[in-house]
Amino acid sequence: MSTLISMQDMFATAHHDFEKGLNAHASFKVCDRETGEDLVQETFLKTWNYLKRGGKVIVMKAFLYHVLNNLIVDEYRKRKATSLDALMESGYEPSSDDHDRIIDTLDGKMAAVFVDRLVLKYRLAIRMRFMEHLTLSEMSERTGMTTNTLAVHVHRGLTKLKAMYEGTLTTA
Repeated sequence: MSTLISMQDMFATAHHDFEKGLNAHASFKVCDRETGEDLVQETFLKTWNYLKRGGKVIVMKAFLYHVLNNLIVDEYRKRKATSLDALMESGYEPSSDDHDRIIDTLDGKMAAVFVDRLVLKYRLAIRMRFMEHLTLSEMSERTGMTTNTLAVHVHRGLTKLKAMYEGTLTTA
């Protein structure tokens, strides 16, 4: 009986000492004061049940924060599932809209056709830079040209590609 009383005293002291800090931590993490307070109360309830079953706690503050952090993680997981369910109930139906991806693919294929129409020096620079993803220094090692010359070729090639692309958009 004396261990139960001492356990109650220890628990009451822990509640008094750590409740404010736990509430502040939980409220900050879940961005809601009431939910944070509920999580802290659940933390103390779980800790009390653990102690009643004979569990050992070496550092009460660390144990309480550990339990609280696990409850916060559970709350985040629960929120996401609930919010999706709520959206589904309100009539939201997720769809796969590939429109933007298809447009990007077609634009890329058109750009590749235009690259083939460039002068050889610009075509090589554009292919190495954007299709092979080489840096200017890697391009310089491969071709023996200076990085400045290659940068100029890339810039001029892009300018010509832009002009060709805009010319097709205005006529199409």
